Amino acid sequence: MAHLQVDYYSQVLGMDRTMNVILPELSNHNPTWTAETLQDIPVLYLLHGMSGDQSTWQRRTDIERLVRQTPLAIIMPSTDLAWYTNTQYGLNYFDAIAKELPEKVASFFPQLSTKRSKNFVVGLSMGGYGAFKMAFATDKFSYAASLSGALVGETDTLLDLESLTYWRGIFGDLDHFIGSDNDILTLAERCENKPKLYDWIGEQDEFKQLNDTAVSKLKQLSYDITYETSPGRHEWYYWDKQIERVLEWLPINYVQEERLS
Repeated sequence: MAHLQVDYYSQVLGMDRTMNVILPELSNHNPTWTAETLQDIPVLYLLHGMSGDQSTWQRRTDIERLVRQTPLAIIMPSTDLAWYTNTQYGLNYFDAIAKELPEKVASFFPQLSTKRSKNFVVGLSMGGYGAFKMAFATDKFSYAASLSGALVGETDTLLDLESLTYWRGIFGDLDHFIGSDNDILTLAERCENKPKLYDWIGEQDEFKQLNDTAVSKLKQLSYDITYETSPGRHEWYYWDKQIERVLEWLPINYVQEERLS
């Protein structure tokens, strides 16, 4: 697998941006791969949480090792602290990541698939919110997964994370959050081409009730959602373990490496 840091200009944001990319390549590690294998490659967008950036998944997990034998490209962008949202302060991060970035990826890497059936989005914490939001609000992703996602319903939870001033800069007036374009359950109601969903939350995670409530409502809306819980907190130790479960769930030819006993 090749690792690339791609510096590019976002016309939507009006500034230079960076994405990290894990890209399948012909090598002795995968002798059965051919040039034909590496065409129309499935793509996974991997989204970070509040304290992260485009490098965090690689620094905190075994993601590169996990996909070493799997023909899957991974795109890791950064939303800074903007919650994959078109902010009230004028920077449209949602449009830049959910709409502009796939077009950039297709132009830079023509061997990657642009088919909805082969494009997936996964995130943790803030990125879990972003993954579901991107899947509901666009028609680009057929599968979406959230790990310990901040699946915001009642906005009181937000005030435990940051100040009201901060949230007003992101979402605007929180009194009008529910029912808005930033409310993922409202987006889920509007979504016509429903993605398949996966959600995991640790039983000791502060977002557990948010996830219970969100999953219940998504099931009422007839979404095909796999919901799993297990002992765990809001920590990378658990996300490193759960990303492999997500890879097994995705409709890809995921190849697990043999582990030495």
